[in-house]
Amino acid sequence: MRQRRLKHEINVVPYIDVMLVLLIIFMVTAPMIQPAAIELPSVGKAAAPPVEPLEIIVKADGAMEMRDRALGGATVSVGRLELAERIRQAQEKNPDQPVLIAADRNTKYAAVLDVMDELQRAQVAKIGLLVQTRGK
Repeated sequence: MRQRRLKHEINVVPYIDVMLVLLIIFMVTAPMIQPAAIELPSVGKAAAPPVEPLEIIVKADGAMEMRDRALGGATVSVGRLELAERIRQAQEKNPDQPVLIAADRNTKYAAVLDVMDELQRAQVAKIGLLVQTRGK
């Protein structure tokens, strides 16, 4: 009797049959599928562009200036007593307008804290410090 040799082949016919059946199923069901409609939320008005901040410039000698970039960036000298009133007048139009404090390198730390304290007493919500990045 003759010995049979084993075949080392993969029979791909069943795989082709399965793929054809799946292709037919997808071709039949694809036209029945409704495209999904996305309901996007609507808003009452478009988002407002960010407001330019007010700047309080504290000089080394303790003098202060106020700059409003929204009005062209002109600086106005202000005293400690009129600072809160000027900020309040500027923020009547936009209460969310931030206030930045820019101090000279040689300004005493206490002078900057006094300005921050004055602004907090005037109930200014957004106060920040303006810094200059170091060049490498």
